[in-house]
Amino acid sequence: MSPTPSSAPAPLPDEKLLELGRQTLRIEADAVNALVQRLDESFIRACRLCLECRGRVVVTGMGKSGHVGSKIAATLASTGTPSFFLHPAEASHGDIGMITREDVVVAISSSGETGEIVTLVPHIRRLGVPLIALTGNGRSTLARESTVCIDISVPAEACPLNLAPTASTTATLAMGDALAVALLKSRGFTEADFARSHPGGSLGRRLLLHVEDVMRKGAEIPQVQADVPLSAGLMEMSRKGLGMTAVVDGAGKTVGVFTDGDLRRTLDGQVNVHSTPMSAVMTPGGRTIGPRELAAEAVHLMDQHRITALMVVDDDNALVGALNVHDLLRAGVV
Repeated sequence: MSPTPSSAPAPLPDEKLLELGRQTLRIEADAVNALVQRLDESFIRACRLCLECRGRVVVTGMGKSGHVGSKIAATLASTGTPSFFLHPAEASHGDIGMITREDVVVAISSSGETGEIVTLVPHIRRLGVPLIALTGNGRSTLARESTVCIDISVPAEACPLNLAPTASTTATLAMGDALAVALLKSRGFTEADFARSHPGGSLGRRLLLHVEDVMRKGAEIPQVQADVPLSAGLMEMSRKGLGMTAVVDGAGKTVGVFTDGDLRRTLDGQVNVHSTPMSAVMTPGGRTIGPRELAAEAVHLMDQHRITALMVVDDDNALVGALNVHDLLRAGVV
């Protein structure tokens, strides 16, 4: 006779779900706050080892510690510290060859006795590579064999069974971030450096793209001479589709701009579009930007002056391009 299956537990009420969520966040926040009080000379030594490293920082960890380690390695690599993640199980089957004598190893194990990690320690020591341990057990094998041991212990996991890595992985991740930020500042890592590591991201586009990369050039630039009739200016605006046209002199230098706003004001004045010269209806000067300025600066100028297009001029005020907000949107700068 087969056993009767146990009935499913009743769903928890909304208030209980909220309380469990808050309790988890409190436990994990307390775990991170406890690290602040314990940060000591070991952290400084770990930073020095990474800063003096002529190779890469190799991060390793098994299971959930491995997932955290992979993120730590990615954060280090994107903030100026060459780094990669090495799976400890694969390391024992040949991948340990990825570690060179110029590297530093960061090994993560809450217990400090993770079999795959402990197996690697003699090989790391044989290479003479500095070993930084992130562990919650200062008397463990990993702690004893390490060059530097950083304490990431937590009083309890947020898991009510005290089994699933929760507070411990949060604490480890926070310690990895602390290490990355300390190294970042020590190296003088800047926004531009970060952008070069993230060329596909929005920050990369804002800090790496220049006006000349997104502006209209050559025949795409809307421009007319100052002495042509307004009708010619309107035709140029219509053909080029930027909502404006630059007004230039005989040498190609900008003397003004004619925009959709100027057109509305002109039509209100009931001028003759065939006999009125552009010089009479244009806005003298107009807003300009240099081709080597960051595209983000073009966004700032447009927002500051409440305009949607800019003329691009060189150091001699000669017109070399034009762009509008749609060009910046297409480039992903806005």
